[in-house]
Amino acid sequence: MTSKIETYLGFCIRARKAIFGADDIETQKKGVKVIVCDASLAENSFKKICKAKERFQCPVLITEKDCLGELLHRPAVKAVAVKDEHLAAAIITAAESEPKIKFYSGGNN
Repeated sequence: MTSKIETYLGFCIRARKAIFGADDIETQKKGVKVIVCDASLAENSFKKICKAKERFQCPVLITEKDCLGELLHRPAVKAVAVKDEHLAAAIITAAESEPKIKFYSGGNN
């Protein structure tokens, strides 16, 4: 059974509204609505995500270790940014009832 978040992320990929990887997220100029990262993300990459969170004023969701790769069907991906406002809102709403995903509020992940 696929989760709602997996479905929404699939829509983002097909609509070309997803940016993969901390480096590519960091280079975005505008338009990021939510960032989803894996708990196994490296410390330096996570710092880039935190800077992007501040710049875009968007929420960051953290999945359990190696869970994001399964959701995206791309095992190597540890961070993804969503640029579609409606899909981002749907992902945030679905994450509130998903035990494998938590909201990052600052401090240590």
